Amino acid sequence: MPAHLLQEEISSSYTTTTTITAPPSRILQNGGCKLEKPSPYLEEDIRPEIKDDIYDPSYKDPEGPRPKLQYVWRNIILMSLLHLGALYGIILVPTCKVYTWIWGFFYYVISALGITAGAHRLWSHRTYKARLPLRFFLIIANTMAFQNDVFEWARDHRAHHKFSETDADPHNSRRGFFFSHVGWLLVRKHPAVKEKGGLLDLSDLKAEKLVMFQRRYYKPGILLMCFILPTLVPWYFWGETFIHSLCVATFLRYAIVLNATWLVNSAAHLYGYRPYDTTISPRENILVSLGAVGEGFHNYHHSFPYDYSASEYRWHINFTTFFIDCMAFLGLAYDRKKVSKAAILARVKRTGDGSYKSG
Repeated sequence: MPAHLLQEEISSSYTTTTTITAPPSRILQNGGCKLEKPSPYLEEDIRPEIKDDIYDPSYKDPEGPRPKLQYVWRNIILMSLLHLGALYGIILVPTCKVYTWIWGFFYYVISALGITAGAHRLWSHRTYKARLPLRFFLIIANTMAFQNDVFEWARDHRAHHKFSETDADPHNSRRGFFFSHVGWLLVRKHPAVKEKGGLLDLSDLKAEKLVMFQRRYYKPGILLMCFILPTLVPWYFWGETFIHSLCVATFLRYAIVLNATWLVNSAAHLYGYRPYDTTISPRENILVSLGAVGEGFHNYHHSFPYDYSASEYRWHINFTTFFIDCMAFLGLAYDRKKVSKAAILARVKRTGDGSYKSG
């Protein structure tokens, strides 16, 4: 079966897909009809349970200098040691056993899905719903990734969307590539991040028992799933040396997952096209999408954060969407939200940069 037909088959099987369409722009006023220009941000009311990830263009940074940076030396030292171990892991890669390469790649993909399909598309944006076995898998995968627990990740990500490119954005790209990539993790959060993040409605996350269980036992969870397990499996099962297991399967793999995710915050906010909305900073970056298993279509994602595919094109350089569609085929994912072509074209015509090509 051709790939595009298989995609349509899986996308429509065993579950519903909610197609999102823009509401009519005519409103009644004083007994007559009047054309009203639609808002580019709140045009589609499709998730009544969450609105705190929709961009708020009314929020502006207060005038005046930023507070002095406060370095978190523990994070600086640990992050430096991790990347030194990962660099040594690169040197060791040629002398690894083939099974160790496969194991490291497998762990990378599962870890990445814990971020993309789990913390991002499921819990941050509620773009689809997942049954208990899938939620359990994604919590485990997310713990393997070690990028803060789901509750904290989703809280910061919603603030990133709502207050994008301001000091209330945890990784504000206006502060430069390094800051938005990793620097934001090496300093204390800007007071605006804490203030605005504390006002977000996180009741859906607090009501999620698996999310709160992970948060309660996060430290022992990451110690086991991110460090001990990936190191011991190659060493015990196929006789890999301990230093190869530690530096390649653990340090190098973990560093790659981290940097692939960080590139969504840095490179995908600075380099690429803006076919959907030139009024926002995020860009379409294919290279980022390759590394981050589908998260590089960032101009689209910030334009339509409620789309489960985080892209107009579903499976195109988007392994996460393929995974979610496979889970839907198995009946483990359902109620996937997808923006209609009409709504996309309306946004492209209104705010795009002219680079859009229909696919």
